[in-house]
Amino acid sequence: MIVFSEAIFEKAISKSAQDVNQLTEIAKITGCDVYYIPKDFTICENAENALCHITKQKQMVKCFWAGYIPSIERYTEIYHEALKKNIKLLNSPVQHQKAQEFDLSYPLIKDCTPKSEIVYKLEECQKVVEKLGLPLFVRGAARSKKTLGWKACVAETVEELEEIVKDLLNNPYRSRGRAIVRKLVNLRYSRTSKEGFPLGREYRVFLYNDQVVGYGYYWDGLDPLMSVDETEEKIILNLAKKVAQKLEVPFIAVDVGQLVDGQWVIVEVNDGQFAGTAHIEILPFWNKLLFLVDNKI
Repeated sequence: MIVFSEAIFEKAISKSAQDVNQLTEIAKITGCDVYYIPKDFTICENAENALCHITKQKQMVKCFWAGYIPSIERYTEIYHEALKKNIKLLNSPVQHQKAQEFDLSYPLIKDCTPKSEIVYKLEECQKVVEKLGLPLFVRGAARSKKTLGWKACVAETVEELEEIVKDLLNNPYRSRGRAIVRKLVNLRYSRTSKEGFPLGREYRVFLYNDQVVGYGYYWDGLDPLMSVDETEEKIILNLAKKVAQKLEVPFIAVDVGQLVDGQWVIVEVNDGQFAGTAHIEILPFWNKLLFLVDNKI
């Protein structure tokens, strides 16, 4: 398998960057061909220039993109330019978009995730409150603002909802033009982030063609609630498989959380190429993915 990597090793880096760097190093160790690509087209103008140093393969080879969530336009350009070189990303542009943009996946998984509404403009906020009530969790179509704390993504009044929605709509990287307003549910938790966000009992499951590649507790650090027994593990993995089958995205990350009443729900889904690896052991994860890809499972 080939790896397109956006790793940068010489700078002080975030947790996301650490994940990208670690995946890149593991890919090298396991014998993958790694090609570095810029994280945007600022210095290279287009996808052709971004991939100009990569030779055309003799036959079609699968490719993992280890980097940061791109715009759908950038993903599409890279995908098609790579195909010219007989390199095929694990997810097509349509599959990437379905996994990464919550409003596209929601209709298929709404039976196992909190009720949600899509907002395109501020004037729609009042009607959403009438439908879902308050408080509400708010995120962009592509990303949430959980890392910025409770107030950044939870609205307890219409005015707060409008403020959060306005901020998201002005941030295309997170919203892609849509805000997702969700009925607030309470996950079990024992810790909060330094910004005050409850670190819920949540697990990230990676799947390739509906087969589990690896899974682990979602949040950084140790937590008294992070261990699972055999019954809980079965519930988590079966729910993740159910979602993967519904979405039909080859490489996907599914986040599963436990409510305070003990029920398990889907928190969100992501293109697995751009999802943080949480507490998953990277080498076994990577070896399993290589096995599944190489054996066309």
